[in-house]
Amino acid sequence: MHGAYGSLTDSIIESTLAAQTVPVYFGTAPVNLIRDYANKDIINAPVRIASLNDARQKVGDSTNWGAFTLCEAIAAHYNTTAEPVGSIYFINVLDPAKHKAKTKKTETVALANGTASFASDVVILDTIEIKAEDATDSTAAYKEGTDYALSYNFNAGTVVITALESTTMKDGNLSVSFNEVQPSDVTATDIIGATSHDGVYSGIDALKLLYQEQFAVPNLLLAPGWSDTPAVYEALVKASQKINGHWDAFVVADLPLANGNTAIDTISKALDWKDSNAYTSERSAVCWPQVADYGGRVFHISTLYAVECLRIDNEHDGVPFETCSNKVIPVSRQYFGETAATRGFDQQDANGLNESGVTTAIGWAGDWVLWGPHTAAYQHGSTTMDARAVFASSMRMLMHITNSFQLQWSTTIDEPMTRALKDRIINAEQAKLDGYVTQGALLGHPTVVFDESNNSDSA
Repeated sequence: MHGAYGSLTDSIIESTLAAQTVPVYFGTAPVNLIRDYANKDIINAPVRIASLNDARQKVGDSTNWGAFTLCEAIAAHYNTTAEPVGSIYFINVLDPAKHKAKTKKTETVALANGTASFASDVVILDTIEIKAEDATDSTAAYKEGTDYALSYNFNAGTVVITALESTTMKDGNLSVSFNEVQPSDVTATDIIGATSHDGVYSGIDALKLLYQEQFAVPNLLLAPGWSDTPAVYEALVKASQKINGHWDAFVVADLPLANGNTAIDTISKALDWKDSNAYTSERSAVCWPQVADYGGRVFHISTLYAVECLRIDNEHDGVPFETCSNKVIPVSRQYFGETAATRGFDQQDANGLNESGVTTAIGWAGDWVLWGPHTAAYQHGSTTMDARAVFASSMRMLMHITNSFQLQWSTTIDEPMTRALKDRIINAEQAKLDGYVTQGALLGHPTVVFDESNNSDSA
């Protein structure tokens, strides 16, 4: 193109509130829509997502959140009426080379004025072959880059074929064949993952790669659409403890809306399921039911919980001492499933969920808000529960302190433990705790202690 040109392209929202909290989401993303996906590290590996456009360029995007569960997080963080907030990290387990239909699909599309399109979010773009509808010879296939250009319109959910000036393609019907990805092939076992004997990581186990490769310390773990499976919840809680031998993270999970063919559409059913399936870790918050926005999009409450954690933590310079309970979320109603008859519940009934360690959403003071500040271990009236497990913010605060201590002093490992270094550590950490008290993040008189018995000078 010789000259000066201008064109209108899709809107890109890039202004994002940057938070220090690091959520990691596990699930499935439409990486089949990414060209040359096999040579990009986007399967069973941590991928940083900084904006809506960034997500679409790195892992794809779709409105089919049931198939592509990570796209819900893209929408919640970057494509809502609220201010976008990130960054977030994805570990996608969907592999188009593995999770795909056995036979190719063929579409007949009309090329008009040099352009054709068809709707699909399961097409594996790298496998597309195009020829004239009446072509019989396989060698008659058109060549990408010579005859046509291929792109994907994420706003419309369509594959776009554009004839190039040098092509022999003419307006008329085209035969387009391609492989389709099959997200239904992904199982909870894929989400849980493993580490092979030769050092290949997958699923939740790939969390170990985040700090090693990107020096980000994960502190929130989520798998919306999967965390209501007990084995996945158990794997998340297990993985959250001493990641890379050091970091602690808090898990945000969901209770399901159904148990097999039985709907979980009442508070009593939800609490029975929670107890029966041991969703009771102090290292987690659990949420129920789901919520829908004015456009009909259905979100897991766990996803919106993470969004508001990032937002409120950012207001406090990354210190997670304020609960996200009673924070406004951009939804319009509770959701219990497409065929559910229930109209939902109010704040008074929601308190029954809260007193058994379940966070929910309610309409309050003219808005919809998250409701419930407790960990999953909380049980009203319990005399055996550790006090630290009452509030999710207390657990997150403890994890923040231990993670930050290790980050700050890791560079001094293997230095001589002189009295001067000991005093420097104690004084710096005590000043940090005193600052937390001034900020309102801690109460009382927290003290840093150097235990001589654990630091013998004879060893």
